[in-house]
Amino acid sequence: MFRILLTRRWVVLTLVFLAVIPVMIWLGQWQYHRYQQTNRNNAMINGNLSAAAVPMEALSKPGATIPVSEMYRTVTARGHFDPAHQFVVRHRTDASGDNIGFYLVTPLIQDDGKAVLVNRGWISPGNTMGAQFPAVPSTPSGEITVTGRLRPDETTALTGIRNPGGMPDRQFMLINSGEQQRRVGEPLLAGYLELTGSSPALPSSGQAEQVPNPNDNQSDSMAVVGKGVHLPYAIQWWVFAALIPVAWWFLFRREIKLARKA
Repeated sequence: MFRILLTRRWVVLTLVFLAVIPVMIWLGQWQYHRYQQTNRNNAMINGNLSAAAVPMEALSKPGATIPVSEMYRTVTARGHFDPAHQFVVRHRTDASGDNIGFYLVTPLIQDDGKAVLVNRGWISPGNTMGAQFPAVPSTPSGEITVTGRLRPDETTALTGIRNPGGMPDRQFMLINSGEQQRRVGEPLLAGYLELTGSSPALPSSGQAEQVPNPNDNQSDSMAVVGKGVHLPYAIQWWVFAALIPVAWWFLFRREIKLARKA
C-alpha cells in the first residue's frame, strides 16, 4: 500500500487532488457571494419599484449622478414635450429581446424651466437603413404629467455599449443627460425617466412600446435562486470538492486490487 502511494504517479495524482479541492471551495464561495449580491440587488429594486412616486427633482439635479440605490424609483415630472430636440437610441431590443430597433427619447420641459429626458419606449426600425431617421410616434402638445422609473445616465462603463460618436443626426448610442445638455437649451436633470404612464394618457399615435419592468419575464426557477444560477453553481462546486477525496479513495482501492492480482 505504501509503495503504491510513494510511486511517482500517485504522488502527482494526490498533489493534484489536494490542489483542486481548495480551488473548488473558493469557486463555490465566489458563486455564493454573487448569489447574495444578486438577492440584495433584487431586494433594492423591488423596494424602489414599490415605493411611492416622488417628483424627479427630489432625486436628481443638473450635473448630478443618480445613486444606484435610487435606480428604478417611481418619479414624476410635469411640463411639455420638446419634439425639436427628441432623438433615438440605436441598437435597442423590444420586450421580447428578439427585435432590434430604437428607443425614442423626448425632453420634457418642466414648468420651472428644467428639462427631463423621457424614454418613451421602443420603436421599430421599419425600413430605416444607415443614417435615415426612423418614423416615430407623434409627440403630444400641451401640459402633461409623466410617470416612470428613474434611471441613471448611461455610460460605456455602466452598460458596456461603446459610444464612438459621429452618429447620424439625432441618433445616439446612449441616453446621457451630459451628452444631451449641449443640444437642449434648458438645464437637464441627471439621468432619465423611463416612461410607464402619463396624465393625460398618450394617444395611440403617440405611443411607443414601453420598456419592460425589470422584474418582467422572470421564470419561477430563476426567482428561486435570486434571478440567477449562482446558488446552484455554488452547491455544485462544493459537492465536487467533497467528492474528490471519495474519488481518490476508490481509485486507490482499485489500484491495490490490481496490484494484488498481478
